[in-house]
Amino acid sequence: MLVTDHPMPICGDDYPLTVKQRALMTLVHRLGRESFAPRATQLDRDAQFPFANYADMRRAGLLGLCVPESHGGHGADYATYALVSAEIGRYCGATALTFNMHVCTTLWSGLLSEDLDMSDEQRASHQSCQHLHFDRVIREGAIYAQPFSEGGAAAAGAAPFGTTAVRAEGGWRISGKKIFASLSDAADYFGVLCTERKPDTQLSRRDTLYLAVPRHAPGLTVEGTWDPLGMRATVSRNLVFQDVFVPDEAALMPQGLYFQAATRWPHMFMTLSPTYMGIAQAAYDFTVAYLRGEIAGTGPVKRRQFATKQIAVAEMFIKLEQTRNLFLRAIEDARVDPSKSTRLRAYAAQYTIMENAQDLARLAIRTCGGQSMLKSLPLERLYRDARCGSLMLPWTAELCMDRIGREALYEPGETDA
Repeated sequence: MLVTDHPMPICGDDYPLTVKQRALMTLVHRLGRESFAPRATQLDRDAQFPFANYADMRRAGLLGLCVPESHGGHGADYATYALVSAEIGRYCGATALTFNMHVCTTLWSGLLSEDLDMSDEQRASHQSCQHLHFDRVIREGAIYAQPFSEGGAAAAGAAPFGTTAVRAEGGWRISGKKIFASLSDAADYFGVLCTERKPDTQLSRRDTLYLAVPRHAPGLTVEGTWDPLGMRATVSRNLVFQDVFVPDEAALMPQGLYFQAATRWPHMFMTLSPTYMGIAQAAYDFTVAYLRGEIAGTGPVKRRQFATKQIAVAEMFIKLEQTRNLFLRAIEDARVDPSKSTRLRAYAAQYTIMENAQDLARLAIRTCGGQSMLKSLPLERLYRDARCGSLMLPWTAELCMDRIGREALYEPGETDA
């Protein structure tokens, strides 16, 4: 656990924050230092969901971070969400990663959806559904999850989701399976992405539905064990849906809107990266505090006078600043219908954050030495958690590289045929 009182702010000490952003960041910084960080070791060791952290965030009103002010929330925009999430991530990566799943459900169905084209009928229906879902979060403290992966190409956007929904009287019947379903033991509702199955028609990505399924809905089961390398406290078990009925008001987006969002609002898929920006910052914070003799339980010995340590910290700072500045630019860029350069920069930011987080954790261990690998200290956990980022769909490191190369060389519609 870090004891120094002067770590660098996640956005740098000269980044212009709004009054709302500063208040939220101050709140999260306090919760992180006083509550999240002290709990993180045990939660990681036991692969236990951070229920106490969520109780703290519920009391602080953070579950409504991206719920519009008109519905009782903070009305945070994309950039504010990213800054808050990154600050959580520097104290507990698993809390930040699962917080992403919850908050982005409200972000996608709230602020983001307002930028999309809808008919008057769709917009009226959506506003009614918004009221239901946002009221659950604000009035009941409900937690929403966002199960995405299925083990195939769907989560990468290359195929329709294999989890399907069939029209029924007054709603939908869902069947299928989701893997790596974070918050599987904690969510009150699962925001399930599934494909409408139409008679005599092949499944199509254009027919993607986004539906909230109550955790106790008949036909929904949680299965499998959870014992991964890192991000252990996310408790991301499997969800199996067997003819699960949900009513029409379960819609988190109107029919067909998810496909439009995925095409026109690409930054919606970059919301995992703030967690790893926080982990990168935490690795640097630990290294500086350790070399200054400020880590509790490691003795008061200062190691900062050695040139090799100073050079290592300089290398880490340069990598951190490169990562931070690309992160800040990308979250400021987030909007509907971004330009080509903006889209490419989002891919580059995602790749850089995910790759550099694990490299900064590696450099931190090398610089601090053998004692830093003890499980009683946070760096060993940061290293394991950081390894997970590059693997996460829909924008894995490999997919980011593939999209940058392809979209830089080809304009829409161009082929070599």
